[in-house]
Parts: sequence; C-alpha cells; structure tokens
Amino acid sequence: MCQQWHTNWRVIHTALHEIGLELEMNGVEERYIDFCLKKAIHQSQSLCAGEKEYVHQRKRVVLESLSSLGINCTTDSVPHIALLASGGGQRAAVGLVGSLYQMEKEHLLDMLLYLGSVSGSTWSMSSIYNDPQWSENLGTAVSRLLGPGVPLEEALAWLGERGKEEHFSLSDIWGVLTSAGIMKQMDLRHLSDEASRKATNPYPIYSAIEKYCYSHGPIQGKWFEVTPHEAGFTELGVFIKTSLLGSKFQNGKLLVKKPEMDMVKLQGILGSALALDQTIKDLIPPWLNVSGQIDGAAEDYLRVYNALNKLVALTRSTIKDPTALSDLDKLQKILEDMLNHDKSVWLESKSSEERKSIFGQWSLELLAAVQTWSQSLEDGAFKTNVSLLTKQVLPMIMKWEWGTTRNFLYQYQDSTVPPYLRSTETFHLIDAGLLINVGYPSFLGEKRDIDLIIAPEYSAGNMFETLTLARDYAAEVKKPFPDIDSKILEERDWPKGCYVLEGKEKAPTIVYMPLFNRHNCKDAVEFKAKMEEFSTFQRPYSQEKIKFVLETAKANIKTNKATLLREIKKAVLRRHNKI
Repeated sequence: MCQQWHTNWRVIHTALHEIGLELEMNGVEERYIDFCLKKAIHQSQSLCAGEKEYVHQRKRVVLESLSSLGINCTTDSVPHIALLASGGGQRAAVGLVGSLYQMEKEHLLDMLLYLGSVSGSTWSMSSIYNDPQWSENLGTAVSRLLGPGVPLEEALAWLGERGKEEHFSLSDIWGVLTSAGIMKQMDLRHLSDEASRKATNPYPIYSAIEKYCYSHGPIQGKWFEVTPHEAGFTELGVFIKTSLLGSKFQNGKLLVKKPEMDMVKLQGILGSALALDQTIKDLIPPWLNVSGQIDGAAEDYLRVYNALNKLVALTRSTIKDPTALSDLDKLQKILEDMLNHDKSVWLESKSSEERKSIFGQWSLELLAAVQTWSQSLEDGAFKTNVSLLTKQVLPMIMKWEWGTTRNFLYQYQDSTVPPYLRSTETFHLIDAGLLINVGYPSFLGEKRDIDLIIAPEYSAGNMFETLTLARDYAAEVKKPFPDIDSKILEERDWPKGCYVLEGKEKAPTIVYMPLFNRHNCKDAVEFKAKMEEFSTFQRPYSQEKIKFVLETAKANIKTNKATLLREIKKAVLRRHNKI
C-alpha cells in the first residue's frame, strides 16, 4: 500500500509540474513517504503476515490429512511439523526426492507444515517447487533426476547474462552447473513468485550463512533464511521482502530496486560448500600431507585445483558427445597428474613469502593447463563452448568470490546489528551446511513453535554431528533443544535407522533418520563403505547410483512409518495441551 501511494503521489506531482503547476508536499506527506521507505526492513521475531496466512491455509490441508488416517484433531490442535533435510551434495538432493516420494505414498506428506533444506537438499527443494502441484507429482521429479542434463549451450547462455552483472561470482557458476548437470533443470522463476500460491505444499524455508560472521562472529549474524515472503538474519530478526534481496539499501532505506535473483543463482548460493577451505582436506596429495606443509599458501593452491576438478566433473553432466567426454577425461587426468607430482623439493627451507610465491605460480600453471587444453581441442561447438566457459570461470577462481550480495543492512541505525553488517555495502551468503548441515536454527524457538521435526540425515560427516552442533547452537542463542542421550552417540559408526529425541516443554521432538543404517548395512564396515561410495564431493552420480539412493531413502520412510505416525499423534496431543 505504501509503495502504491508513493508511486501515485510522484505521478501526480510530475504531471502537475509539466503543465506549470507546483504542488508542495506538507510535512505529514513527507514523513509518510519516508516511513514507507523505512518499512522496507522488517524487524521482528514474529511471522510476517504472508507466512502467517500461508500457514493458516496449510493447516487445513494438514487437518484433512490427519483425519483421513483416523487421527482426531481440531483446527486449533493441528501440530506444527517440519521436515528438515540435511545437506550432503547430490546424495542429499536425490535422497530428499526419495523421502518425499515415499511420504506421499504413505499418506504422510500432507502432514508437513514446513519443509526446510540446507546445502545439497536445497538443489532438489528449489527444483520440485517449480511445480505448484509438486506434492501430487513427485513421479515427475524422480523422472527428471534420471533424465538427461541441460545442454551446455543453455547453461552458457544464462552464464553470459549473469557475467554482465556487477556482483557476478563463483556462486553463479556453481549454480548453473549444478542446475544443468545434477538437477537437469534451469529454473528461471523467482522465489517470491511462490508468495501468492495456494497452500498445496509445505511452506519452504531455505538457509544460508554470512561468510564473514561465520568466521569471525557474532553468532547472531551467521544464520540467514530465505522464504517466499522474506529474507534475513534469523537471530537478529531483521528481514526484507525476498523480492528485494540484492537491491541497494542505505540507512534502512531502499535506494535502488534491482531485479530479483532467479532460482539458478539462489541454488548456487545455498549449495556452495566449496566456498570455504574446509572442503579441501580430503584432496591433499601424499607429498603435501606431512607436518608443516599445509599452510595458507598450500590451501590456496588446493582450492584452485578443487574448483577446477569439480567444475570439470559438473560440465561432464551437460555433455553427450563421446569425443567431448573423452577430452574432459584427459583434462581431469592432466590436473590430477599436476597435483600428485611430488614437488616437495621446491619447498625445502623456504620462507612463508617464498612458499606463497611458489604455490601462487603452481596455481597459475593449473589455469594455464586448462587454457592449453582448451586451445588444443578440435574446432567445433564444444571448443567454442569450452572457450566461453573458461573465459568466465578462470578469472573468478583466482578472485575466489562467492555469494556476493548487496547488503540491506548497510549503515542501518540499530546497535543490535553487528558492526560489520552495518559497515559493508555487500555481504557474502554461502552454504549453511558449513555451520550446521540441517536447518535447525530457523525452526527453534517460539517464532514457528515447532512440535515435531522429521530429520532425514544425508550428511557425509560424523553421524549425529548435525544434532550435537544444533544443540550447542541452541544453547548459545538460548533456545530449547531436546536432550541427546550419550549412548546414542556411541552408535555413530553403525547407526540405527531411526532415533527419537523426545522434546520436553518447549523443545521440539526430533525423529532422526540416517540414510545408511543397520537396516541397509550389515555391519560398521559396510556402513563406512557406503558413506565413502556416496561421498559428497565426487563426479555426478551414474543412473545406477541415483536409483540406489532414491530406493534407499524410500525404504527408510517405509520402514519407519509406524514410528513417524506415533510421533505425529503425540504432536497432536502436545499441540492440544498448548491451547
């Protein structure tokens, strides 16, 4: 309403000026326009009106679903149930689709009020929400995962347009290649488009973290959530309309409205685990894996190799021509040989500055090798496409910039906002899985007042780590979290298929469901082997691997249906007792 009033006032004022009349705004009108501009930032720990209305409508769907299974419930006692999918690269993206598919088959899907995702699971979540009726059409999502990738030419066309933008970053490159090669879809819609949808599906909440605050604190500046209605910092309670994320703000006022990012770009931001150096620890070659050799300079070198290696692997998914695939294999072999060639003699007795110079030179040699390989290709469409891709990618790898986004809190006058967020014109949004690989922070506390969290675990790290990290986070921000029995943690090497962490008082109950477990792995050895076979950072899955993860995720839901129904019934009672 404010925006429309402001627009109408300006139109009238301009029209009168053109015919030689001046209309002065009085103080009340000036203050009203100023109020409207300031209201671009919403500061609250309560649900915004749009989410509140969607949830209200969604509860009718949940109520009908509960009734169909003979679960007695009233409108006031509809439980707040959220499914929070963990990250885990393609394993998480595929696993989430399998879990949701089976939940629909077991008549459990419509009991969800919310759906939350982190890292790899955001890829599939953003993809399925492209269909306003996806809850009824999950077979289509499964078929797409098993279908062909998007042609490289289409991905490059998108990349060419993004490359013209002021804040082009590696997140754009990562987003387009994961969209085209893993999710097999270029989703050009905007998340805010969903704000006007009917409540056919659970309300979606995506998560990211702010890179500087992640590394330096405070904790209130770390977790960032994005919904169809609002985007902002969870613990600070400062939000803007999602359509304004990326627009230019100063002192709490909207100065320049920029086009909203599409889902391809958003997917690149949300699933960008490569943005921090933690992901290179498994890549260290033997000659570097000795005490004292891994320093900042070495990490920079490994980071360049890692990015090139992953981007080559993703590009493969957009290619069908056997000759082109063979050429990409040759490039991957060239890069691997360069990394594994023992160069330790060059580092002996070198100062830190000399090491930095040496590793910098080796990084440039990796990039030069890609250029040489590109120029050696036979003339044709593939060489043209590769040339365009390397032109975009190689400079960005050396720059190493991820998730660059205009900061709506720039010079915002509020002491509760960390000084860094008030002093920088841009911030950097990256993969939330680097902090906690499940989106618990957005679902703790009174704001969404969750009764039951269903947590399918697709993570590659230590089993139960997402739970212990979430528990510690909750303690730091003073929000309730269920107790974790220490005996459970002893089973991390060969977990059960389902654990229930009973929520007391205001803490939600959590049903924790590891993808690989005692139902599908005969012992700890097989469990470890499965975790390694389906590791997060590897080439995009073959059709056989995709089918295996889909079926494993489906089976986990089917096996644990009775437990889920029992906890859902308890959540109804819990909600009734809150009235």
